[in-house]
Amino acid sequence: MSTLVKSNTETNATMDINVLYFASLADEANCHKEKVTVPQSTSLTELYEQLRQKHRFSRPQSELRVAVNDYFVKWTDEIYDGDSVVFITPVAGG
Repeated sequence: MSTLVKSNTETNATMDINVLYFASLADEANCHKEKVTVPQSTSLTELYEQLRQKHRFSRPQSELRVAVNDYFVKWTDEIYDGDSVVFITPVAGG
């Protein structure tokens, strides 16, 4: 389990999020899934940015879609303890 919690004496409420990686993000993260612990108020945007720094993802958030618990969501939607998050890279069909 990875911890992305930053020290904050005001609150110690955290949540565990399951993150799944596919395609280039899985290659860059060198894994297909991980459980991360983040502060309870973490947004999807903040979560991706923290993971982007940790794994040095090459894709900016603007190029991705996000799904929570198997449903596409907006980047502004909230996440909760135990949620599964997938950052989805663009796909080309043929």
